[in-house]
Amino acid sequence: MSRLNLDDFSDLIERPDSGTRRDAEERRERLTVPPGALGRLDELGEWLAAAQASVPVRAIEQPRVVLFAGDHGVAELGVSARESGTAHRLVRGVLEGASPVAVLARRAGVPVRIVDAGLDCDPGLLPEEVSRHRVRRGSGRIDIEDALTPEETEQAVRLGMAIADEEADSGTDLVVLGDLSVGGTTPAATLIAALCGTDASVVTGRGGAGIDDLAWMRKCAAIRDALRRARPVLGDQLELLAAVGGADLAATTGFLLQSAVRRMPVILDGVVSAACALVGQRAAFRAPDWWIAGQVSGEPAQTKALDRMALNPVLDHGVTVGEGAGALLALPLVQAAAALAAELPERQPEPAEPEAAEETGAM
Repeated sequence: MSRLNLDDFSDLIERPDSGTRRDAEERRERLTVPPGALGRLDELGEWLAAAQASVPVRAIEQPRVVLFAGDHGVAELGVSARESGTAHRLVRGVLEGASPVAVLARRAGVPVRIVDAGLDCDPGLLPEEVSRHRVRRGSGRIDIEDALTPEETEQAVRLGMAIADEEADSGTDLVVLGDLSVGGTTPAATLIAALCGTDASVVTGRGGAGIDDLAWMRKCAAIRDALRRARPVLGDQLELLAAVGGADLAATTGFLLQSAVRRMPVILDGVVSAACALVGQRAAFRAPDWWIAGQVSGEPAQTKALDRMALNPVLDHGVTVGEGAGALLALPLVQAAAALAAELPERQPEPAEPEAAEETGAM
């Protein structure tokens, strides 16, 4: 197998069809509802039309939630409100229908797929269809060691690519992307700080579960130390993911890039998916045109990443739970935008004024 080079995606990924987007914009001008009256829904409908290369846009019929799961060794430092090595409990919560994303997905009728890329637990604790893809058990403590070996990094990226191909081949027409991790916001913030050229204090947030001030300081110090290890390998995305990423982040990056190759649109959730998207943008600058940001997570690193990619979040409801829940909340708006763009009637032309009868008369 030849060595993977993420820069190759730059030649493989094309932008959504600009001609179709212009057609969608022109059709919008002809609808009975005045231009601008539907606000952001117009933009979402045009984005989806361009991604589908279809005017009018087609309804979203087979959406899917995809969650990449993993544990991160840096959680040993007390940078998370959750105990290190317990991400499998988050997975169980989704599988048992007891988590926010599971409740929302059940209500929306959207299937959920969980991919164990690097959980730190006995594989027997989880269904085989979840654990069979695992690259390694947990990821390294990024403040002092690499998260992955080069071989594991490539394996994880290829795993994400394979999952994207499976979803596209099965007819999935839109993905809601999230993560199930403990400690995952720390490598995510590190990746974003490294790629945006900023300091640890600027990107350090309190995570989806919330942490106190002492834990925030520990997290900031861990990101600072990890950044020292990240900056020397900024020129190679695979080396960067190996140094300060993790199996779930590398798999998510591969998934995002291959989804763009397959022309499959994606709704991003929080800071972890934003970090992977930013790595993907470094590899292929056209790739972010296939993604939208579902929600504001409250993490400063996410804001930095979305600004860099010029992605404007659909929602800002203060949802910090992660796990894809915020992005799933945005799905009905995207579906509504598609329905409005496809089903609203166009204005009928005004009937022509009858020509005035010619005046005739006797001389």
